Amino acid sequence: MQTRLNAHPEKLQSLHEMEQTGGEPDVVGYDPQTGEYIFYDCSAESPAGRRSLCFDQQALNARKQNKPAGSALGLALTMGIKLPTEGEYRELQTLGEFDTKTSSWIDTPARIRELGGALFCDRRYDTIFVYHNGAESYYAARGFRGSLRV
Repeated sequence: MQTRLNAHPEKLQSLHEMEQTGGEPDVVGYDPQTGEYIFYDCSAESPAGRRSLCFDQQALNARKQNKPAGSALGLALTMGIKLPTEGEYRELQTLGEFDTKTSSWIDTPARIRELGGALFCDRRYDTIFVYHNGAESYYAARGFRGSLRV
């Protein structure tokens, strides 16, 4: 893994950003087809340094009042990471119990986003829930988790 990180210093920077914002990244898998190691944010709750964000730049631009500091997709792009898909989020939940008090934005299908919505997930009652909200919304207890392939 060290060889791969040395060959891609931008990925090392992304891992640093994941750690700095409270994500506690960890290796959760290996893709034998690509030879990539897969990292997810493994903090118990949605990373504290990535909360109170609307979904994307379009949503941020649409807010007229009480704009959040940024957007989940915008910050993920800056950090060089991706929001997990629903499947990846569910996979993470097989490794432990995450987001029992918070929630996390996830990658949203284009059709839902075109209609103004975005998806987020959490774990309550020992069940993984997928919800929808307007992409412009933001809450102190909602952030986003990241995934990174190295």
